Amino acid sequence: MIALHSPWRWAVASLLLIDAAVHVPLIGEHLEEAPYIGVLFIVLAAACVLLAAVVVLVDSPLVWLGCGMSSLLALAAFLLSRTVGLPEIGDDVGNWGEPLGYPAIAAEVLTISFAALVLASGQRTAHSHRRGTPARTSHP
Repeated sequence: MIALHSPWRWAVASLLLIDAAVHVPLIGEHLEEAPYIGVLFIVLAAACVLLAAVVVLVDSPLVWLGCGMSSLLALAAFLLSRTVGLPEIGDDVGNWGEPLGYPAIAAEVLTISFAALVLASGQRTAHSHRRGTPARTSHP
């Protein structure tokens, strides 16, 4: 397993904890209105907390992929719920002003961005080391 030693792991851990904290207060109402959404919020919050701990401790490409994908899926679900709608919560279509949506979207977009950045730089570094050449730190 390749250790990346990313300087962004603490920032992403914080963003994942913010994303979890934003979804926890929504669980109860969604368990009543659309139980599958409530369960998905529980899964998302738990995954975010777990990934926050793991990214700090392990810092591997697989963990970064998990961080990016969990945030990407959460963001996609939010966008779907606000555009075409999701079963049992059709009243969310067009509701872009949900106050907890702003920190969730910000945390998810930043997590996706950091994960993509780390994975791109980590793959380049790992590829260079396999060939026996030093990793390039800048492009001409």
